[in-house]
Amino acid sequence: MTQRSAPVRKGLTLLVAAVVSAAFLSAPAPAARAASTAPSTSSPAVSPAALPTATTDWSVALVDSTMKRYTPATIGGWSYPVGLYLYGQYLVYKRTHNPAYLSYIKAWADRFVDSSGHINQSFDSLDSMEPGRVLVALHHETGDPRYAKAAAQIRARLNTYPRTSDGGFWHADTASRAHQLWGDGTFMLNPFLVEYGKEFNDTAYADAETVKQLTVYGDHLQQPSGLLRHAYDESKTASWANKTTGLSPEVWCRADGWYGMAMVDVLDNTPANQPGRAQLLTSLNKFAAGIARYQDPASGRWFQVVDKGTQAGNWTETSCSSMFAYTLSRAAQQGYIDSHYAAVAQKGYQGVLQRLSVGKDGLTNLSTISIGTNVGDYAYYIGRTQATNDFHGLGAFLIMNEQFAAAGTGGAAGQSG
Repeated sequence: MTQRSAPVRKGLTLLVAAVVSAAFLSAPAPAARAASTAPSTSSPAVSPAALPTATTDWSVALVDSTMKRYTPATIGGWSYPVGLYLYGQYLVYKRTHNPAYLSYIKAWADRFVDSSGHINQSFDSLDSMEPGRVLVALHHETGDPRYAKAAAQIRARLNTYPRTSDGGFWHADTASRAHQLWGDGTFMLNPFLVEYGKEFNDTAYADAETVKQLTVYGDHLQQPSGLLRHAYDESKTASWANKTTGLSPEVWCRADGWYGMAMVDVLDNTPANQPGRAQLLTSLNKFAAGIARYQDPASGRWFQVVDKGTQAGNWTETSCSSMFAYTLSRAAQQGYIDSHYAAVAQKGYQGVLQRLSVGKDGLTNLSTISIGTNVGDYAYYIGRTQATNDFHGLGAFLIMNEQFAAAGTGGAAGQSG
């Protein structure tokens, strides 16, 4: 990120304040349900003329639809799914420069960050740290020191946060998550931390820590196939943990999706000579090969339990398919993996587009998204609710779509907005 001058920051802050009221007043009334309620699982009504087309800017369509469904006050609390979605909206803002998008994000964050920059969070889980990425983005755009102080609370929490014996941060500082590493956690912390380091001149710590975390997690979770088991329990006492290895039994798609995106984001933000970076590249190449091997040839998407696509009840899931398509596209573009993976990514991208529709209300919908999921067995994963417009899927889609737009291979390529 390039640091903005004080005059530019001040002007942008004033612009944000001016736009926010008008943007919210013009939006239709939000849906009555709060974001913490599971999104609708019913199939939205679709008119034939409203099916996905190559000329639609789907990032804009999804953001506009979400802003009409929710205000910053009703979209949800301080949580990683909302944080994921809002970071995706931030990427759309960076391309379109629509100030209403940034105003919305700022209004949400200001529900939690007080006038002194304090945020009332204990940060006792990696999940609770993920929205910190939004704080870093807001500081970058506005220069408001409140966001720096709030983000610094997360950074300071890491000084006392519990770790496994080899240095991996526990998934949560609670009895039920003690000693555990979940693939999900790689994304909950590392993209925030590596971007925090760049924004606030803390790269020596942030770069080393993020590479270390991804290495430790990969050492435990990554299998010979290149894919990762969902979780590892060092104590081997969790109900799902193998008593010999400590590993959970299955490869859950979104946990692997989190890992892939985190790997790319850390590689993008650490120097080429960073110690340990070469090992990450090796792991990412193994991961890419595994993902390509298990892509559904019919739809281009990936299964809820990635390596068991032929087993009864398995289904292709939208959020992880977006994550995998993003990871392969970005990694191929950056030269981290072979260029042939770009075609795998493009097939996945086209498969995700088929999950888009426009309802009779004119709002865009994204379907077949697994709701929030703990660690379990095969029956548990395939039995998860398949939701529409769940924030896991919306956020992952926006991150993916903006990558394809930037690469000129999809997304909003050729669009005027």
